[in-house]
Amino acid sequence: MKKKTLEDLQVSGKKVLVRVDFNVPIIDGAITDDNRIVQALPTINYLIEEGAKVILFSHLGKVKTEEDLKKKSLRVVSERLSELLEKEVTFIPFTRGPELEAAIAKLNDGDVLMFENTRFEDLDGKKESKNDPELGKYWASLGDLFVNDAFGTAHRAHASNVGIASILDSAAGYLVEKELKYIGDTVDHPERPFIAILGGAKVSDKIGVIENLLTKTDKILIGGGMAYTFMKALGNNIGTSICEDDKLDLALSLLDKANGKIVLPIDVVVTTEFSAEAESHITTYKNLKDNEMGLDIGPKTIKLFKKELKGAKTVVWNGPMGVFEFEKFAVGTKEVCEALANLKDARTIIGGGDSAAAAIQMGYADKFTHISTGGGASLQFLEGKPLPGIDALADAHNCADGNCDH
Repeated sequence: MKKKTLEDLQVSGKKVLVRVDFNVPIIDGAITDDNRIVQALPTINYLIEEGAKVILFSHLGKVKTEEDLKKKSLRVVSERLSELLEKEVTFIPFTRGPELEAAIAKLNDGDVLMFENTRFEDLDGKKESKNDPELGKYWASLGDLFVNDAFGTAHRAHASNVGIASILDSAAGYLVEKELKYIGDTVDHPERPFIAILGGAKVSDKIGVIENLLTKTDKILIGGGMAYTFMKALGNNIGTSICEDDKLDLALSLLDKANGKIVLPIDVVVTTEFSAEAESHITTYKNLKDNEMGLDIGPKTIKLFKKELKGAKTVVWNGPMGVFEFEKFAVGTKEVCEALANLKDARTIIGGGDSAAAAIQMGYADKFTHISTGGGASLQFLEGKPLPGIDALADAHNCADGNCDH
């Protein structure tokens, strides 16, 4: 079902509530990666130019203790946004109440206000995360229209997305629209050959993704920690490598269903301790010792994966090939990233999370067709499952001429 988009709304002079995803990494009070803020700028700038009163809100991490209230304020984010917009952003350090309401009432057309971390409402009974109806209703009362531009939380039904969208006329922002177009259209209408690369620690996180992609892709290349469960299921020795022993039968059944579509590693970089400085060497599964663990794919696997990628027209990548946080064991992830970045005439999509972080860190961000801002949401999307935050938005076809029956 097509959803209304930003330009389907009449925003001039209206108070427009915008759910953004400003859940950015902050260390010692400084933002270390502002990519998510930058990605929201097209939506915010459009609303400013069209004369809307823009009211922004986001979560920032999980809030479980009083200490989190001090550490996880969005004030530093609002200051960075103000720099990027070259415009004052009014910050209100509350999620509700008279000060917030008064500040909204004072807004002029084109003004921007941001209120405090929506998860502050979780300290007392998880009101935000459990989509408390009273909270959704209160936030909806602050505006005339709702725009969801937070793809990163679209797989969750929270008060700040589903709660508000169930009350106000709503639309997808430019970023959400772009995510749906790139990930949805790419997976459903790929130019072939279509290859998926899946990594990360657990098979269990990606069962649905593998099952869904087996029906759509030509090949699935599997690296990262999840490869060891497949290798053990096939009778290989994996030593002390990460493994989900309760998923061995499932791994075998996926390989059976795949009918040769799944490509597994053939060599591995091993060590005896999980450490950035650990002594390591390359071996095959046949020669892997009982006290060794795999932390990266080996050079023969890199060569094999590059061969499989040659000539690919569509590639979706989700999850690193090894423990890429350790420089020594980031080689597989870097080589795969480089191979994708240099693919000619191909549509390349990174499904958020660690693989997105790796591509950005390595300076390849502009070499990919699309890098998703939502790890969990893009995974759920790749599984072919609905996204509650998107489903709650108004459908396009019933909203012609402003007569929306949402």
